[in-house]
Amino acid sequence: MAASSPHTDPPFSRDADLRQAIELLFFAYRDFTAEGDAILAKQSFGRAHHRVIYFVGQYPGMRVSELLEILSITKQSLSRVLRQLVHEGYIEQNPGKTDRRERLLKLTDKGLELERLLTSEQRVRIATAYESAGADAVEGFKKVMLGIMDASAKHRFTEKKVLD
Repeated sequence: MAASSPHTDPPFSRDADLRQAIELLFFAYRDFTAEGDAILAKQSFGRAHHRVIYFVGQYPGMRVSELLEILSITKQSLSRVLRQLVHEGYIEQNPGKTDRRERLLKLTDKGLELERLLTSEQRVRIATAYESAGADAVEGFKKVMLGIMDASAKHRFTEKKVLD
């Protein structure tokens, strides 16, 4: 079988295209998080706080163990961030209904407001990009993002049929 010339190789096999994809992800993430970072800095919070606020807002009543699984961080790292968010009134912790040792997390009104503020610009960015790219590109983007993720995260999307 003859080797493909560099001009006929598909974009996903050429080093320059792969490097460009890495740069695209880097710059997109930088710009995607910039406004949120500025808002968080005013509160003396960082991206870890943003992730906790986002996921607790998405899944009210989630257990701390579920949050640890999603974020894939140590209990010690989460404890520091969570303690600050609880202390400052952004998150409330309640004992589980069947197992009182469980800690169930929920955003307070103050936390809900911060979550809305942090994600509003991000939602606009994504909506604008989706509209500009079109439905086929959006489906392709979802497939690429799922392809980048580890299997431990993919199930969150494929089991829920988020892609349908």
